[in-house]
Amino acid sequence: MTVHADALAPARKKLPWWLDSFSVQVTAGLVLGIGAGAAAAAIGPAADGGANWLARALDTTGHAYVELLTAAVVPLVTTAIISSISNLRRVSNAARLAAQTLVWFAITAFIAVSIGLLLGTVLQPGHHAVRGALQAGEPSVVGSWSDFLVGLIPSNYLGVALSGRANHGGAVTYALHFNVLQVIVVAAALGIAALKVGDKARPFIALNESLLSIVQKVLWWIIRLAPIGTLALIGHAVAAYGTPTLASLVWFIAAVYLGLALVLFVVYPILVRSHGLSIRKYFSGVWPAVQLGFVSRSSIGTLPLTQQVTERNLGVPRAYAAFAVPLGTTTKMDGCAAIYPALAALFVAQFYGIDLSLLQYVLIVLVSVVGSAATAGMTGAVVMLTLTLSTLGLPLQGVGLLLAIDPVLDMARTAVNVAGQALVPTIVSRREGILDVAVYNAERHGVPFGADAGAPAPADVPTLEAA
Repeated sequence: MTVHADALAPARKKLPWWLDSFSVQVTAGLVLGIGAGAAAAAIGPAADGGANWLARALDTTGHAYVELLTAAVVPLVTTAIISSISNLRRVSNAARLAAQTLVWFAITAFIAVSIGLLLGTVLQPGHHAVRGALQAGEPSVVGSWSDFLVGLIPSNYLGVALSGRANHGGAVTYALHFNVLQVIVVAAALGIAALKVGDKARPFIALNESLLSIVQKVLWWIIRLAPIGTLALIGHAVAAYGTPTLASLVWFIAAVYLGLALVLFVVYPILVRSHGLSIRKYFSGVWPAVQLGFVSRSSIGTLPLTQQVTERNLGVPRAYAAFAVPLGTTTKMDGCAAIYPALAALFVAQFYGIDLSLLQYVLIVLVSVVGSAATAGMTGAVVMLTLTLSTLGLPLQGVGLLLAIDPVLDMARTAVNVAGQALVPTIVSRREGILDVAVYNAERHGVPFGADAGAPAPADVPTLEAA
């Protein structure tokens, strides 16, 4: 009789679900991070007036984790889009999918900006601001409508730019930045070229598929570090942003958080339910990415995880998710590009005693619905806010009033952005009949996504031909 070696190995003791659950681990990191941040704030500044050792450790660890995630964006987006386009010969409804995606981007942005305008009109946050604690200032960067067209043109293969900044000692520090929109353009061009070349491109396509699998495996390792990254990021936020300015803008902060909560916990569930899907399954599927978006304050850094949960938890086909999620990361921002600029524009107008006309309200809606494309690839909500203020003719100095609290608001804004970036592909897939409902309704078992990262995603099964 042959006995398998595994049968002789001692049984591995299984951890309790509450200890083995990824969501519980991230939540524990969040709680511990709040405690660590409070401890860093209590220690106070170092002898030289800078951050103390704990604050520096939290900042360095959190920054390193976001950098790891960001490093995975370019290879993931490039290989996923090339892989998707190379299979377009099987797709008969790609144009309709793209059109529906853009339509739902606009619909959800319109709802979000409407909520922002309503709250800004009712709560009047600009009239409740404590003026003595605020200081106006010119923004360091201003958004413009030409940025979108310029951003579409790749400056190099990876859309990478090098920038330098001199410190107080005169030394110059260089950093690399990439434009996701340009990465999408380059990857789409390569995928189309491979599709047109035909049989000669098969080795390239096979190599790209292997690279995609490798990138996804590395990404899984990075994601497993999320509890540590969460602890460091939220700890740094607690230690760094507890300033007196928060009290002077409490009405504005409350209005922004209320608007974001209405979109995330009311509007999105209504849209999910109206398409015959479980609200609980949507939140359990998208929550790992929402959590990471909240603590990292980076839609770009969260993009790899957002794409994974969209495919593996929500059942969106990879061929579609590879387009919709990266595109949404640059142009679908209900938090940063809809609710926030609407409320902030009303705040600035109210603060300076400027009455807005009906046309200016319409312009706020227009900028919020289509303006995020004009700031694609540029960081932060400040660019979107300056675009809104300049379009309305409001003083750009008003941006300086809100800069001190921007990190506090950015956490919730990014969480809503990420939730919306996963929601729209799910809705469109459901409407087109290509959503893998079995994957959507599957139990998560406390892991970031339903299928093992090294195995083919269940969402790969349905093709984009069905409709």
